[in-house]
Amino acid sequence: MSELILSRRGLLTGVSALGATAALSACGAKTGGTTSTGSGATADTSGDTVKVGLLNSLSGTMAISEVTVRDALLLAVKEINAAGGVLGKKLEPVSQDGASDWPTFAEKAEALITDTRVAATFGCWTSASRKAVKPVFERHKALLFYPVQYEGLEQSPYIFYTGATTNQQIVPALDYLKKQGHTRLYLVGSDYVFPRTANKIIKAYAAANGMKVVGEDYAPLGSTEFGTIVNKVKDAGADAVFNTLNGDSNVAFFKEYKSGGLTARSLPVLSVSIAEEEVKSIGTQYLEGQLTAWNYYQTTPGAANTGFVTAYQAAYGKDKPTSDPMEAAYVSVHLWKRMVEKAGSFDVAAVKAAADGIAFDAPEGKVTVDGATQHVHKTARIGKVGADGRITEVWNSGGPVAPDPYLKGYDWASGLS
Repeated sequence: MSELILSRRGLLTGVSALGATAALSACGAKTGGTTSTGSGATADTSGDTVKVGLLNSLSGTMAISEVTVRDALLLAVKEINAAGGVLGKKLEPVSQDGASDWPTFAEKAEALITDTRVAATFGCWTSASRKAVKPVFERHKALLFYPVQYEGLEQSPYIFYTGATTNQQIVPALDYLKKQGHTRLYLVGSDYVFPRTANKIIKAYAAANGMKVVGEDYAPLGSTEFGTIVNKVKDAGADAVFNTLNGDSNVAFFKEYKSGGLTARSLPVLSVSIAEEEVKSIGTQYLEGQLTAWNYYQTTPGAANTGFVTAYQAAYGKDKPTSDPMEAAYVSVHLWKRMVEKAGSFDVAAVKAAADGIAFDAPEGKVTVDGATQHVHKTARIGKVGADGRITEVWNSGGPVAPDPYLKGYDWASGLS
């Protein structure tokens, strides 16, 4: 399986690690008190504040999606600090720019753990960035909270996955398409680990469920040329497209899709990486009627979500939408707070031991940490993009789905891992 590694060092040299977040500080006195994270790395817990790392692409092709995730993390930190902090200490967020470049993500993760001495890090979006930092967190026995849906088939003792795993998003999406009578799928994705692994799972599902994959194409992250792919989609005889493109490539793809005469009515696209923020960036005129699979939408009912949307828009603007990855990031900070408080310590081993069963009344509904897999129970939802740019739920799983990252509960998935 190939994984795209973007080499943008020359273009991104000199990009500030803090971007526009002038209020964040990577500095701070280290006055002697520490909490071990293992392998020589220690979190600075000596003073009245504790640093937490925010690791997101604030520049490059993924910035379209990740800047707002960083903003949601900052909102959670602000709320926690306003309520007294964690174990009596205020949180000091330190933001780093992964710059849509996977080696840069690894370098920034190393710096957050060893130089800044954060108690935990929250971030990454693409699976390529997560794969790049995974050995860094494992080597130092430090914690990463990863907030985005992903392809599953992974479990790390030092990563908590607060986005959906495969059986909480991709499998329900396929079930929905099948129930709607769509049996001939064309797969379009970005050329890196998540789309390729997701499509391997989709092909295994299709083979066992009377569906056929009639085409499969990949484009480099950041690609803006989709004329050839759209023409192939038109000629393939598909009745639905399963889209795993990430970042701003979606802008070019959907514009070309409409230009090619394809619509949600004639050939629907179900996307797993387009949320409200991307709808706004791409343009509603290109996405109206198209489908998405997530666990949260801005329109999800409930008091917790009303409060979240109100607080986010008060902080960042009344026209700013919320989205699933933003919500999962926001939730991750609150879950970590509860783990630390249950443990009575910032120590990583103690926090991990306290994680099982930690619950939070999240904007998406109640989420609960599964300590064995370090994933969370989440409700699956299918949504449709409306003319107003909002995504409205058209189906849900009826309640939280237990995480099954290795798809052990599905006979058709045997051998995938």
